[in-house]
Amino acid sequence: MPAPRTGFPRDRLTLALYGPFVVWGWLLYSFNPSVPLLADELGISDAQAGLHGTAMAIGGILAAFLTPRLVRRWGRRAAVVIACVCIAAGTTGLVAAPALGWSLAGMFVMAIGGNIAISAAQAGLALRHGSKASAALTEGNGVGSSVGLLGPLAVGACVAVGWGWRPAVAITAVLAVATAFVITRIPVGGAMTPPDVVDPAGPPAPSPVRAVLSLPARFFLGTLVAAIALEFATTYWATGLVIEQTGAGPGIAAATTAGLVAGMSLIRFVVGPLSLRVAPTMLLAVAFLVAIGGWAILWTATTPTVAIVGLFVAGLGYGAQYPLSIALLLATAPGRADATQALATLAGGVAIGVAPFALGALSDAVGTHQAFVVVPVIALVGAVVAFLGGRAARRTPRASVEMEPSVADR
Repeated sequence: MPAPRTGFPRDRLTLALYGPFVVWGWLLYSFNPSVPLLADELGISDAQAGLHGTAMAIGGILAAFLTPRLVRRWGRRAAVVIACVCIAAGTTGLVAAPALGWSLAGMFVMAIGGNIAISAAQAGLALRHGSKASAALTEGNGVGSSVGLLGPLAVGACVAVGWGWRPAVAITAVLAVATAFVITRIPVGGAMTPPDVVDPAGPPAPSPVRAVLSLPARFFLGTLVAAIALEFATTYWATGLVIEQTGAGPGIAAATTAGLVAGMSLIRFVVGPLSLRVAPTMLLAVAFLVAIGGWAILWTATTPTVAIVGLFVAGLGYGAQYPLSIALLLATAPGRADATQALATLAGGVAIGVAPFALGALSDAVGTHQAFVVVPVIALVGAVVAFLGGRAARRTPRASVEMEPSVADR
């Protein structure tokens, strides 16, 4: 059924590929605000708790190498189903973990599955929707963050009634199983590629570390890294910042992260259609600047209410950064969607590994409030790189923000 506002079809394939975004959104926005609570529960430092970001990063890096091979050998549908099984298993291990080592292992397994699922889904959407992929990818991320909006609220509610953070995070496993079931109902064909049909123009199962990027692609990969670093550093440690600056209880502080997710969700449904009318590179640069404004409100907040406002404004910036970056990056590599997505997953894994741990370690040294000064610095770098990427894309016709034609339309 055509969607008049965005101009792309939301068919069964598209809706099914939104499933991994829902699973990942719930995981990120229920577990990340729970990290300070987990640290208190296990009696570990912020830097040690930040190792969950490192475990997620290592899982993401491994997934970058596995995804193109899984998709090519068994097809996109099988790859997503296998990934969802990994997510369910990893979630079970995480919420049942009695110590840090067990929770890190659970996060590692979950990250492998989550990154494979998201990578396969994003490349599938890019292949399906061609030149309108920016709208589909942004909306898919918006659906995920909209469902994830309930995650911090669920954590806050569970903590308030004495259950702790674990039951809220456990819902991830249920969503993963449901998504796997939905995906199995989609027939193979088109963007739901069968085995040995992916990236026909490229070599078999290319390694992401060997990818050759154009100049615009390098800039957009940079904005992707900045976007992921901002989101994970903020969602991991905003709870601690709110507790430190406002004196709010753990449950209320964790729930304030819903403000960030609400802003992210709202802007994604706006930016998706807007990206078909306004240059995505311009939207991306503005998104980084908006994030700085949100940080300023959050950083100076002394009450939970003001903190929520700051997180909401920051979310208006954060929400556009990742989907626009990935859409622009995939646009530079027609015929190599899965290989380029694998490189993005690899770079994102590094960002996830470094940002939360670094901010946690800095927080141990100087306090969470002072540590958060790195956030606007990263955002400013992202804005500059987005501007440079847009200028490079205009000078490189092959790297314009036009996606390849949909596989289904070939």
